[in-house]
Parts: sequence; structure tokens; C-alpha cells
Amino acid sequence: MEVKREKLAIASASTDLSKEDFRIRQLRARDMLRGDLGDEDLEKYVEERVLTTTLDKAVAWARSNALFPATFGLACCAIEMMSIVAARVDVARFGFEAFRASPRQADLLILSGRVSIKMAPVVRRIYDQMLEPKWAIAMGACSSSMGVFNNYAIVPADKFMPVDVHVPGCPPRPEALMHGILKLRKMIQEDPDLGWRAGHQAYGTEEILPGEGQETAVNVFRQSPGGGAGA
Repeated sequence: MEVKREKLAIASASTDLSKEDFRIRQLRARDMLRGDLGDEDLEKYVEERVLTTTLDKAVAWARSNALFPATFGLACCAIEMMSIVAARVDVARFGFEAFRASPRQADLLILSGRVSIKMAPVVRRIYDQMLEPKWAIAMGACSSSMGVFNNYAIVPADKFMPVDVHVPGCPPRPEALMHGILKLRKMIQEDPDLGWRAGHQAYGTEEILPGEGQETAVNVFRQSPGGGAGA
């Protein structure tokens, strides 16, 4: 966001005021409210200030700028999530500062931390109780790919619920979460960023093509066709 400061033009006998002068715009607005603008001036005034769009785009714009995250944290990432409402990041600039304590008043779930197998049904129940339409952000490596706790007790979030944005890091900084929220806002506005393959016309460079099988692990003692163990 860029803040630009400009000096207002000073009215005098030898100074020709610009049409963009703040005082001129105030006077034109006053004349418009009084009905003193002529047909041509009124038509020009309306053309400069009326924006036409579709109802779907207007609703998507309103939703993307008024997300209500749930007051819900799982682990150490929750401390970073709390920081986005402070003055440094100031998520209130984008209308996301109203954290709701009830899932029935929230439409954004930020999974800030590791999700254990015992906690997964609880998280899913909270997600099911949220308002529609709703979105989810997997914050940190644990909720995205189990992170450093890569064992039987941890489960990634997208295994039991839909996730819209993954924010990497262990833990990610508040600025990284803010970046993920802005990405989600563009998705809600149906203007998502292109992936790197689309941006660089790199389709066809995939190592594994869609439809082909991939083994999740390699067994060096896999079974041979004759029934014996082979390397």
C-alpha cells in the first residue's frame, strides 16, 4: 500500500485550479446534491463516480473483505496467528480482525499447529458447524505435511477436510500468514494467481504425468514373480 501526499492548489487570481483539486470536487458534490449541476456536468459527474459490475462479483468482493476467522489454535503456530491482529501486521486493514469465538459466526478456519488423530474429529466438527461459504488455511508444516512430527499420531489437515491455502513454515511468520490470507482473498474474488507452470507455459515438464501410478515407498526386498525375495 502506497501513501501519496500532494499539496492542494491555492486559489488566487493568477492560479488556474486543476479539476482534481479537492476544493473543486467538494463544490461539485455540493452542487450535485442541491441539483444545481447542468445536464452535461451531471452526466460527467456520474460517469466519474459510478461503477457497474455484476451481483456475483459484488458479493464475492464483500465476502473477500469481511472474513471472520474462528478463535481456534492448535499449537505454537497459534501464537503467530494471534500476532496478525497487532499493529505490526494489522490485519484489520483488510477487514479480517473480527475473530469469532463461535464456529457458527465464523467462515474461516486457520489450522495453526499440529493435528493429532484424536484431535482430527474435533477439528472436523468445528469446520462443519461454520457458516457457508467457508474456507480453511493450513498454517505451518505440521497441519500441511505433519512437519517435524512425521509419525503415526499426526495427520495432515487435507486428509480429513478441504483446505484452500497452505502456508509453509515452522512456524511461519505473521507476514507469511497474512500473505496466505491475501491469496485466499484473491481466490474468493475468483481471481487466483497463476501457478508457475501456467505463468511460464511449462506444461509438459511434469516428472509424473496425470494418470500414471506412483509408489509411495520403495521396498528393496520386494516379492519376485517366482515367489522368492529379490532386491
